[in-house]
Amino acid sequence: MRMATRKISAFYDEGLAPSGINVAQYGLLRRIAAKNMSLTELGASAGLDRSTIGRNVRVLERMKLVKSARGKDQREAVVSLTEAGTATLAAATPLWQACQKKVEERLGPEKLEVLREALEAL
Repeated sequence: MRMATRKISAFYDEGLAPSGINVAQYGLLRRIAAKNMSLTELGASAGLDRSTIGRNVRVLERMKLVKSARGKDQREAVVSLTEAGTATLAAATPLWQACQKKVEERLGPEKLEVLREALEAL
């Protein structure tokens, strides 16, 4: 499974390269675009611990794709997309969709369903 995960991540990273982001960053940008949320909420939705999500968000901040602000609870930061983040996500989405289509074509519907079921079982 680890080898398959690395291989699929590399495939998506290569496909997303023209947008300047990788597949993990794309996933975070999509989550943030759907709903501005705290780092804790973002980590929970991405399945990452608070320290990992904090590091990943700092990278996106350095890239000027997201910004953080204090939420209602002053102890928590809320993350939102910048204009550059919105533009990057818009540019990356068709690239991600093309990768998704290639994976679906290569695996076919039966293998794709088996893969989905296997992942859900974990």
